[in-house]
Amino acid sequence: MTDQRIAVLRDILLDLHHGASPESVQERFDATFSGVSAIEISLMEHELMNSDSGVTFEDVMELCDVHANLFKNAVQGVEVADTDHPGHPVQVFKQENLALRAAMIRIRRLLESFASQKDADLQEEMKKGLVRQLTLLGQFDRHYQRKEELFFPIMERYGHDSPPKVMWGVDDQIRGLFAKVLQEAEQLEGADTSQLQTAFEAFAAEFEGMIFKEESILLMILLEAFTQDDWLAIAKESDTYGYAIIMPQEKWLPQRHDFSEDRAPSEAPQSQVEGANAEETTRRQHSLSQEVQQVIDTPDGQLTISFTPKEKAEPALDRSSQQPFGHGYLSVEQANLILNHLPMEITFVNKDDIFQYYNDQATFEEMIFKRTPSQVGRQVELCHPPKVLPKVQAIMKGLRDGVKDDYVMWFKSQSRNKFVHVTYKAVRDDQGVFQGVLEYVQDIQPYREIDTDSYREIDE
Repeated sequence: MTDQRIAVLRDILLDLHHGASPESVQERFDATFSGVSAIEISLMEHELMNSDSGVTFEDVMELCDVHANLFKNAVQGVEVADTDHPGHPVQVFKQENLALRAAMIRIRRLLESFASQKDADLQEEMKKGLVRQLTLLGQFDRHYQRKEELFFPIMERYGHDSPPKVMWGVDDQIRGLFAKVLQEAEQLEGADTSQLQTAFEAFAAEFEGMIFKEESILLMILLEAFTQDDWLAIAKESDTYGYAIIMPQEKWLPQRHDFSEDRAPSEAPQSQVEGANAEETTRRQHSLSQEVQQVIDTPDGQLTISFTPKEKAEPALDRSSQQPFGHGYLSVEQANLILNHLPMEITFVNKDDIFQYYNDQATFEEMIFKRTPSQVGRQVELCHPPKVLPKVQAIMKGLRDGVKDDYVMWFKSQSRNKFVHVTYKAVRDDQGVFQGVLEYVQDIQPYREIDTDSYREIDE
């Protein structure tokens, strides 16, 4: 991979963005490249979106299909051991796509049969079957959530921040198209399926295109960049989000060789010996820097007295010891328990816009705003889909600049019978210096249903 190769790729895509026909670009591409790696595509998109070319991630997202077709026959495959093993996140990801493709085929067949069916009772039964298949297909959202919440954070750590932004934006477009399909299916009456078929094919074009992008570009980047530890972390958290149509056949537990077992007990690797020597040298240097010497003159010469203070180990924090908290005392363990027992979801984003904490107040299924350990440590902007970024940025700026002390929002969630109340509050220290943003989310539906002015009884 060379800078010149990246530059040529970038120029070709810039021509596309400036109106060149896909055919003319494809011809030039084929004449220049015999193979391109997914990493090169990622670097190229990154350069496009972070240069002064005027190309934004919205532009890249808009021409995402053209880009994908351009690379269709040129992307180099990557072979990594164990990825075809049952339960490996890559194998599960591909199996889900196969199951989703099969659901698409069944839906198309139902639509074709429905249009030619004259019997009203059979039409009603076929409509129920169609809705069932669409509901099954709707599980693609679990597939997308795992991709967005587990794959994307690790990609960003390795510097591949552009593909996640583009792909997440397209994912949201696909979700919107699928919502229209469901709406048309629920309103279907009689044998006229034309509107439903139009909506379905619009969805299918983007959805099937995304499957290609996932398997030919996204997975190639992941296979080149991710370590076995990354895949193990993904496998560990995947159950939290669930799976689309299929379940993993088994848990993936790779054999990991412990090289220390091959070594005699008295034999240490050279790196450990060198490391131990380096630590000892550092310790001695530190001791010398702390050494105090006193020189005393005597008739026969000078007497030098050296004093080296003993090193004081930093005391480990005792989670059960009482610490001053506000107007009282709490242990770390008590503070953690209190935060987890508050009847609301709490999230803290620090002054550097890093998602730093969320409380363990509810199971993942019960959470209003889904949070996972993999989100902790990420830039807050990367924790949200592109469509809501302007709102996130406006809230953070308004609270940071002191325009407002808090922002309040609320909405009705019909599917979960919850009335959600959200507060974003600026956190400032005693000197008024901005330290971050506290978000707290609660279901206030039970309070809205209170119909008396007073209730002070103790329920048995």
